[in-house]
Amino acid sequence: MSYSIDLSGRVALVTGASSGLGAQFARTLAQAGACVVLAGRRTERLKTLRSEIEGAGGDAHVVTLDVTDLDSIKSAVAHAETEVGTLDILINNSGVSTTQRLTEVTPDDYDFVMDTNVRGAFFVAQEVGKRMLARAQGSAPGTFIGGRIVNIASMAGLRVLSQIGVYSMSKAAVIHMTRAMALEWGKYGINVNAICPGYIDTEINHHHWGTEQGKKLVELLPRKRVGQPQDLDTSLLMLCANESHFINGAIIQADDGFGV
Repeated sequence: MSYSIDLSGRVALVTGASSGLGAQFARTLAQAGACVVLAGRRTERLKTLRSEIEGAGGDAHVVTLDVTDLDSIKSAVAHAETEVGTLDILINNSGVSTTQRLTEVTPDDYDFVMDTNVRGAFFVAQEVGKRMLARAQGSAPGTFIGGRIVNIASMAGLRVLSQIGVYSMSKAAVIHMTRAMALEWGKYGINVNAICPGYIDTEINHHHWGTEQGKKLVELLPRKRVGQPQDLDTSLLMLCANESHFINGAIIQADDGFGV
């Protein structure tokens, strides 16, 4: 007996979709049948990804989004719904980091991480959540009542890692934000969950794994390897599926056992 997840008829907004995990999330959702709205600041890269998805038979659209700008958030969500219809799924993926000891963190470093990872993630989810709530309460039109919000946190939010302390703090906040939203919005059929990836090889960090420091880090991992973006596909699809209505407030560790 085979089992597949079909997201046909669903509209998904993916933030930070121009590269790395965000791009992979968008491809995966499109392959499952969702109409994907690619959101981010690097519009040309989003357009390239849109062409790739459309070339594979998927449906993708592009909106410009800066998660640190509230007006940009409101504009992007409104534009997405005007162009393709009500948003059923949000993949809240945008994130940044710095590498330094805590004593070296400047106010600008702190704000850089927190403004994107915490403030930005919150207000994106709030803007989409308001619209999902309005549909559930009958004050806005829409064929799908409820929704799926997947916040991309990190194992660093569960296990503090050296020299990325502020990043760890920000992702811990995302984890508790997920639980708070699940608690308040769950009764309206809006399921809010989080994925906590471990070390994943992306274009941003790919060079690091070949360095001496990177090789030492890999040796500390349970199975002496880093993950690939597609290793998160099954977790993502499970949380976005129509059938996942009983999963709410879950914090999924997708880390190859690193947090054990």
